[in-house]
Amino acid sequence: MDDLESNFNLKIVLVSFKQCLNEKQEVLLDHYLAGWRGLVRFLNSLGAIFSFISKDVTTKLQIMECLRGGPQREHYSSLQSMVAYEVSHKLVDLERRSRHPDSGCRTVLRLHRALRWLQLFLEGLRTSPEDARTAVLCTESYNASLAAYHPWIIRRAVTVAFCTLPTRKVFLEAMNVGSTEQAVEMLGEALPFIEHVYNISQKLYAEHSLLDLP
Repeated sequence: MDDLESNFNLKIVLVSFKQCLNEKQEVLLDHYLAGWRGLVRFLNSLGAIFSFISKDVTTKLQIMECLRGGPQREHYSSLQSMVAYEVSHKLVDLERRSRHPDSGCRTVLRLHRALRWLQLFLEGLRTSPEDARTAVLCTESYNASLAAYHPWIIRRAVTVAFCTLPTRKVFLEAMNVGSTEQAVEMLGEALPFIEHVYNISQKLYAEHSLLDLP
């Protein structure tokens, strides 16, 4: 485990998602990506079990960081400005992946879907009893989110892997905010911000018919 992973603290994610929205309720991509980097460190701290998610997310973060630092960076300051720019300039593959496989819209959509899974799973951890089986919580969250976008063989492999997940107590301790009670309290504070950002993003993508990008 490297220093970045061992230094993970759920508060980092909370602060990033708190800062995600400006006064216009626009999703600021720098804070969105920072929140995701924190979530990746959390997943990695739990071992290889979540590598199927964290590796893909890391690749998507790198694509977005390149766009944020590229010649058109001003168009990638917020999710709203990115969607407006890419849609108006026909930089999004709407029917099949061809000329723009790494468009910002497609890349963030993949992060958006994964965020839903994590949001549901963390909410399950927060509200479940001490003896809850994390494999069940994670599988239910996965089936209600990411599973719809994965082929059967991936779904099967993932759900089998979930059977080796650590206990609820281990998950909460990995958040590095103190006792399990303090971790539950912090989740209660953080998750509404994550959900709000997710809902705004979902509405924006739906308005532009982008929720099913190939």
